[in-house]
Amino acid sequence: MPSINNRAALQSSQSRWAFFRGNPNSKDTMPEGPEIRRAADKIAKVLEGKAVDRIEFAFAHLKPFEAQLQSREVIGLETRGKALLTHFDNGLSIYSHNQLYGRWYVVKQGNIPSTNRSLRLALHTATHSALLYSASEIDVLDADGIAQHPFLAKIGPDILSPNLTWREIATRLASAKFRKRSVGILYLDQAFLAGVGNYLRSEILFAANINPRARPCDLETKQINDLARSTLKISQQAYATGGITNAPSLVEKLKRQGLRRGQYRHTVFARENQACFTCGETIVKESISSRRLYWCPLCQY
Repeated sequence: MPSINNRAALQSSQSRWAFFRGNPNSKDTMPEGPEIRRAADKIAKVLEGKAVDRIEFAFAHLKPFEAQLQSREVIGLETRGKALLTHFDNGLSIYSHNQLYGRWYVVKQGNIPSTNRSLRLALHTATHSALLYSASEIDVLDADGIAQHPFLAKIGPDILSPNLTWREIATRLASAKFRKRSVGILYLDQAFLAGVGNYLRSEILFAANINPRARPCDLETKQINDLARSTLKISQQAYATGGITNAPSLVEKLKRQGLRRGQYRHTVFARENQACFTCGETIVKESISSRRLYWCPLCQY
C-alpha cells in the first residue's frame, strides 16, 4: 500500500485514474463543479459501501482521526460546489477542497502513481487506494462541523444538484442580494452558485449572449431566464462530457477537421484572438474579478 512516509514507493508506477488535470495551457484553471462531481463518482466506485482498511493523513492535527476512521465503512461521497465530502458510517466525514493544485488518483492496490506531488490523504481498501495529492484544505467533521464550516455554510446551491431548477437560478439573479452585481463577477461568487468557476463562467455567459459587465437588474426577464437556463445546461453538459461545453454537433464537425480536444472543447474560453464559431468576430480576453474571462464582442454586445 502507498504510504505518506514512503516517497520512493509513490513514484514506482502509473495510476489507473487521475483527476483534475485541468487545462494544460492554463495556469489559473482549478477543477470546477463538474470535475469534482466526476471525480467523486469514480472514487465512489471503489470506496462506497466498503470499509477503509487503512487511512493516512499528512497533517499532524488530523492524525488522531486515523484510528477513528480505520475499518469504518464509506457510506457516500457528496460534492458541494468545489468541495468533496467523504461520509463514514460513524458520523464523521472527510472534507477536502482541491483549490488549484490538488489532485485525486484512484489506483488498484500496489499500482502507485509516478508523481513528485506531496501525498496529503490516503484511503485504502482491500482492492484500491484513493489518494489525494497537493491539497491544502482537508478536515474531519461531524454533522455540526459541516453545518458550521466557514466555506460550506456560506455557499449557494450546488450547480449540479438534482433539485436545482432554472427558475431558482432566475430568482437568485433577480434577488436584491445579487441583482446589482455584474454577471462577470457574480458568476465566480460561490455564495451565488457553488461549483461555477472560470471556464464555466465564460461559457455560460456566451451561451446566453450576455455581456460580462451586464447586471441582472439591467436585463429583461427573457434574458434573465435565458441566462438561468444556460447556467444549468452548460454545467450539466460539462459534467456529462468531461468538460466539453461546445455544441455537440460543432464538436463532431471540428473533430472531423482534425482539431484536437483543446481546440474544440470550448466556444470562447481560452480562445482569445480566434474567430467566434457563431459570428466570426474575434474572441476577447480580459481580467474580471482577477480571473481571465473570454467573450465575443458581437454575440455578447
